[in-house]
Amino acid sequence: MAKPELHQKTQVEDSGSLRGTLLMTTILGLILLGTWFGVWNLYLGR
Repeated sequence: MAKPELHQKTQVEDSGSLRGTLLMTTILGLILLGTWFGVWNLYLGR
């Protein structure tokens, strides 16, 4: 049987990946909030 190879990531790679994920999640959240408040303002303006 072949032995499974374990790949260990360095601390730097994990930190950079998490920082990018946090940034993209924040941007997506801001876009969603902006859209929600825009539609809400349209509703209130009617």
